[in-house]
Amino acid sequence: SFIEAARSTSDLWAGSHLLSRLAWEMMRPLCELLGPDAVLFPRLRGVPQVDLWLQTQDVPSQLFDECAWRKKSTDQNPLFSAALPNRFVALVPASQAKQLAHKCEQAVSAWLQAQGIATVDALLKELSAENKDCHAYTQMREQLQGFPDVHWAAVPFSLVAIGDKAKQGDLDVTALKQSMAPFYGTAPEAAAGFLASPAWQLLSQEIKWDDRTCFWQPNPGVLYPAVLELAERLLTAAKSQRKVTTLTQGGYRDSLTGEVEWLTDNPEHLKLSSGQREDANTLWTRIAEQKQSWAKAGEHLGGLAAIKRLWPTMFAQEIATATGQDEVSRFVVSTHTMALAKPLQTWLAEGAKGAEKLHEIVELNSIESVALPAKLLANRDLSKAEIQLAKTIPALLDLADNAETYTIAHKDRRRLTAGGKEPIEANKLRQQVKDVLSPDASLETYYALVLLDGDKMGKILAGDEAYAISYAESFHPNTREGFVDYAATRPKLQNYQNQKRALSPNRHLAISGALNDFALTIARHVVEKEFLGRLIYAGGDDVLAMLPVADALPCALRLSQAYRGVLPEDIDKDWGVLKQEPQALHCKNGFAYLKGQLMRMMGERATCSAGIVIAHHQTPLNAALRELREAEKRAKNAGGRDAFSIALLKRSGGETHFTAKWSSMPLLEILVSFLREESVSRRAVYHTLAWMVDLPQAWHEAMFAPLIAYQFARQTSDVALKKNAKDVAGRVVEHLSKLNAEPAFNWKSELRSLLTTAEFLARETRGEVMSTNKKEST
Repeated sequence: SFIEAARSTSDLWAGSHLLSRLAWEMMRPLCELLGPDAVLFPRLRGVPQVDLWLQTQDVPSQLFDECAWRKKSTDQNPLFSAALPNRFVALVPASQAKQLAHKCEQAVSAWLQAQGIATVDALLKELSAENKDCHAYTQMREQLQGFPDVHWAAVPFSLVAIGDKAKQGDLDVTALKQSMAPFYGTAPEAAAGFLASPAWQLLSQEIKWDDRTCFWQPNPGVLYPAVLELAERLLTAAKSQRKVTTLTQGGYRDSLTGEVEWLTDNPEHLKLSSGQREDANTLWTRIAEQKQSWAKAGEHLGGLAAIKRLWPTMFAQEIATATGQDEVSRFVVSTHTMALAKPLQTWLAEGAKGAEKLHEIVELNSIESVALPAKLLANRDLSKAEIQLAKTIPALLDLADNAETYTIAHKDRRRLTAGGKEPIEANKLRQQVKDVLSPDASLETYYALVLLDGDKMGKILAGDEAYAISYAESFHPNTREGFVDYAATRPKLQNYQNQKRALSPNRHLAISGALNDFALTIARHVVEKEFLGRLIYAGGDDVLAMLPVADALPCALRLSQAYRGVLPEDIDKDWGVLKQEPQALHCKNGFAYLKGQLMRMMGERATCSAGIVIAHHQTPLNAALRELREAEKRAKNAGGRDAFSIALLKRSGGETHFTAKWSSMPLLEILVSFLREESVSRRAVYHTLAWMVDLPQAWHEAMFAPLIAYQFARQTSDVALKKNAKDVAGRVVEHLSKLNAEPAFNWKSELRSLLTTAEFLARETRGEVMSTNKKEST
């Protein structure tokens, strides 16, 4: 809820990045006292925020000279990535556990309070109204009390007793069983969890290599899985006991969350309704006039919302100071800009024709440029004027969306008649942009959000056998061959080699390292280098990206493949060949290779699911995010994980959902490609949906296959496309037939969702394809 309380993509980024920063501020005291390697999960090595801290801990700064965060002065800087989850696992001295936990809790609260005071300082400084007795300081302190909630649990290894010197291999787990019993609902003397697993039955006993040497002797460390299980269950119990703090709030509520009063320098203003505030010249109306990136007209923000809104500015200043750069810029691509990304790409590729028609509007009026997707301007031979105009076009349309008429020189709607310039009609402005950018087709008005999340991460982190390998599989092939031969006549060694490898701290470090590399490097490369997207946040297995509609499906599929470390085009290629293209991403056997760096990914058995929302750029962002979360849930529940779910939020109203396994994504892309063709009528979908109403409810492949092919083929006059229509229809029927075995399968509902989704996606990008086809034919 903290992240999703957002009215803009900037708010969305700020919420996720702040949460990641709070996680680091909570870990910092522990790292300062014990070192960062005390944290087992997440892995802190290579995390830019941690590297920045290491420079203050007498670590030679030259070790970081080649790091990207030391060089980049825009939001391509990795420090802008939210890379840390809001929980951690650490190995600490048992005698210090409680003290360390309290220090962590106090540190994160103190840091947030300091950030709150700095936020009020910045607001008042912007208004030249600095006053340490301002009421906003009191409000900020009160509203931040008790935030964030911190819960912790500690389990000592001393619950495991070691045998006497004569029997060092003996481990007494009586106390551990008794501690686990209330959480597993078992008798105090009964084994539960890891203690009831085959791995413990094997590893609890000494294993002889031969009559003279000992191959394996248990020690308390082998019980790490059991201790971790108990800590996880204890933490769950602790989280159920939430602190309740009361805060009296008598005035009107904050615009973003509606939970607390908005900050003010005059308590009397809190009694004013929204219609009265503008004339009262409140703190926020003045901010809106002077700093629109901090507040839009009419917005009045509370403590946490104000911290989020100013965080992009304040963090950029922090990074500039820490890296010794004069200025670091934080840009966030707007939803409208993302909707225009594909038309802008085509327009720039064709030489920015007709640009002179917009130059007069841009040059005579104070239009602020906006940020564009990184790939849009990469590797293009463009003049500064063309780049500046490309950055201005979305801003012109943003103006056209905010009101019916404008005086371009003034953003404040109260000054529409001021400035000596003629107001410009919104529709006229839109038409001028359309005539330049897309004269032959309507402008794209929809964009996409993609939310990707790893499946069953709890089981993976807990060492579930479904995701574990045997001890023999973990050996180097040469070692494995010799071990298997030697163990052939030794039953205990055979049992050991076949046993699934038990969870260990190193496994947690390996998983965390893979998630870090995916989030910090691979996800950003895929979204922003391979596609025209923008990464909002990427923390571990959780990725949120904004993309043009045409890029949404292929990008989501590519992310799911990269997460596993398997790209279809690389499967049969040798690593030596793949490394000859270091700038391109290559994934094989659970590893990724990019720019000379080999990185572990989550592995071929790991899966992820994604929610995809296609929304109009004027759809409230919080509504789009709500639907995005629902889509992700459908992918995991209705889709059975390893799946995606698409939600279409149409401007005209109504929603359409389509949920399927990743293996069905190519079918959807083929269907969209077919329906995009200029010679294919939109009636291909409408007639099919109308025709199937009168057909039997039971699925009959032999009957329906030729009928669906006929409906597709009859809506095009192109001979080649008629043949292609039959192939596409065959793929659709194959998809339906596979689903027929499911108990609740409804072929009509499934076909309706599939065709409606494909038709909408084809329609929204059809103009771009038609323009490209005309160019090719010319």
